[in-house]
Amino acid sequence: MSTVNTPSAPFTELVNLASRLLGAGVVGTNEDTFADAENLLVARPAEFRPHTFGHKGQIMDGWESRRRRGVSAEQPHPTDEDHDWAVVRLGAAGVIRGVVVDTAHFTGNYPESGSVQGASVPGHPSPEAVQAAEWVDLVPRTPLRGDTAHEFEVTNEQRFTHVRLNIWPDGGVARLRVHGEVRPDPRDLDGLTFDLAAQEYGGVAEAASDRYFSSPHNLNAPGRASVMGEGWETRRRRDKANDWVQIALAGGGEVLAAEVDTTHFVANAPGWADLVGYDASQGGNPADGHGWFEILPRTRLQPDTRHRFRLTADRPVTHVRINVYPDGGLARLRLTGRLTEAGRATLALRWFNALPAAEAEAALTEAGLDQAEAAALTAARPLADAAATTAAVAALQPTDGPDGEQSSRRRSAIWRLLGV
Repeated sequence: MSTVNTPSAPFTELVNLASRLLGAGVVGTNEDTFADAENLLVARPAEFRPHTFGHKGQIMDGWESRRRRGVSAEQPHPTDEDHDWAVVRLGAAGVIRGVVVDTAHFTGNYPESGSVQGASVPGHPSPEAVQAAEWVDLVPRTPLRGDTAHEFEVTNEQRFTHVRLNIWPDGGVARLRVHGEVRPDPRDLDGLTFDLAAQEYGGVAEAASDRYFSSPHNLNAPGRASVMGEGWETRRRRDKANDWVQIALAGGGEVLAAEVDTTHFVANAPGWADLVGYDASQGGNPADGHGWFEILPRTRLQPDTRHRFRLTADRPVTHVRINVYPDGGLARLRLTGRLTEAGRATLALRWFNALPAAEAEAALTEAGLDQAEAAALTAARPLADAAATTAAVAALQPTDGPDGEQSSRRRSAIWRLLGV
């Protein structure tokens, strides 16, 4: 199978927002007679078993629509506007950096062209509400090839909750991957302790010493690993160094407990592990190697075991690195904690800057600004930091009422929403 466009694009190392593990699902399609649209989201690569027929023909591991026809013998071909589509609810809302449209094993029945669109529909909308949303082009209509993983970079900075795959005029697509950066709604996390490293909240395994047998992104994936291959495993070391994974947390926070899980790793679990943290909220770069501090001292690990550790949260962290000695595999790493005020504010600002304008204004009015203030502050985006936000609020035109009351109300509203 071939690969086109950007074969080694960095976006493929980001979280797949369309993962079933995160809660993604197909919420609508106009046609999937030959093969169900839900196959688009299956985690494993597509398979093909020749001469395996069902009552609808060759069984295909993907989404396949029936052959389109024209309106009469004189017009036997479909028009250029006729096409099929499938709508996917992302498992986690976020900024999309790239998509993969994979036509693996579809050789004589792949679409001639395709496109991908995105929409933002907050809450728990019905399929009808999603279909009626305002759709934005992420990948324009582009020619497709058979048995090919088409990789398309996306440059739109908006937060999306749904995507729609369109194909012309008909045919089959094996898999759809939507890679990006999770942008959780900070209001959903207020007052909660949660896994600061989890993919579903924006945690990213951003660096690793080794990924020979499996990906470090498995460490902070949802759920428990069901087999060893769903964890992170390194090759056998023949030197005196050790292996590690670095995770950027969903936001700066205090880590209260850690779970280091070696489930399914029986003869290849690490002998020991430790955790170190880094606080980038005051500047600095964790890649420099300076400024890391101990969270969990080097501790003996047991094979096939979920190890739980209570930690002393005396310093905030934005990044955590787990070191394993000397090598081996882990199923999962969980870091239970709570956001600091600064961490919550940073997360909220990233979310607010990525919202569609109508959603941003609605969030501001719900927090306590009037409509004119909400529109003006939304128009001032992107807001780089707390200082920029404070300046944008101060620049709002005065409305009725004493200035002191206006300023107090505005500060209270912005604090409730953005924490600055």
